[in-house]
Amino acid sequence: MNKILRFLFAPRAKGTTAGCLAEKFGLELRGDGSARITGIAPIMDAAPGQLAFYSTEKNAAAFKILPIETLKNTRATVIVVQPEHAADAPDGATLLITDSPRGAMVKILGEIYAPAPRRGISYNAHIERGAIFRKRRSNYIGPFAVVQKGAVIEPGVRIESGAFIGGSAVIGANTIVGANAFIDNATIGTDCVIYNNASIGKDGFGYTRQDGKNVFMPHAGRVVLGDRVAVGACSCIDRGLIADTIIGEGTKIDNLVQVAHGVIIGRECFLAAGTGIAGGVVAGDRVMFGGNAGISNGVKVGDDAEIAAKSGVFKNIPAGERIFGYPGINAMESMRMFAWTRKQVKRVESKE
Repeated sequence: MNKILRFLFAPRAKGTTAGCLAEKFGLELRGDGSARITGIAPIMDAAPGQLAFYSTEKNAAAFKILPIETLKNTRATVIVVQPEHAADAPDGATLLITDSPRGAMVKILGEIYAPAPRRGISYNAHIERGAIFRKRRSNYIGPFAVVQKGAVIEPGVRIESGAFIGGSAVIGANTIVGANAFIDNATIGTDCVIYNNASIGKDGFGYTRQDGKNVFMPHAGRVVLGDRVAVGACSCIDRGLIADTIIGEGTKIDNLVQVAHGVIIGRECFLAAGTGIAGGVVAGDRVMFGGNAGISNGVKVGDDAEIAAKSGVFKNIPAGERIFGYPGINAMESMRMFAWTRKQVKRVESKE
């Protein structure tokens, strides 16, 4: 039964050979270049006909290094490995050798599981007269999507069902807009992915108190997303009050993230789920925000800083600093404080 369900619902792999992958991605081939690949699987679960990889790269804590026996005992037909582990592969396996198996797998996954291109505009989509399509035949607009007058849709854009593209939006080439997403007052770069139910360009939480009443401040700014930005499901990026809200090239935003008005996020950053960025925050390049981290108004975060999950940041962070705790302080200092506190508790308990 499991095999039947897997066949019916698993992603469909595009058939290819080890030789084709080696030639296309510049990998060293050892073994049978005509070996057919029917899919990709974890190395411990791979079956004959499938491709797997084994790596001892230490470029991210999220990746665990498996015992070498996992490589020795795999049943995969094709294995992507580093040169130093080629001798440990099973006899008869076809090897694709590279210094970075994980980097190669990014390309191979995109090749084998690339979604079929979708073109055309649904009869149930609502396209207002005056919406601008640079190359209409290259676009896909799903059922019940709305594209307002004045919106600019570049070539290769895919807009899924129920999405709303306002009249002040520009969607860059080859960008994917997920179902029920909202985009207005925004310029989206090329090759971006906006996941389901994301909201980009709505007014921010901008109020002033006048005569004891909360008064809304009209917003005139926009949201500007660089190229290759990903915005997770149900995440919100508010337009600026006067200055624009800017997300740098290559930055990846997880689900349920709030980016407030006037925030500037640099290039190649990561914002994990639940992160909240208050108005006016400026973050440099390659900053990592852990899940549920909170950043207070106007804080400046330097390049390559790392903010641990659930940390609360109220003051500027220098470049390269690691922050932990609430309030957020240097991670090593925070751990020393925690260790000292535990020591004092044990001392008191021992006297009782």
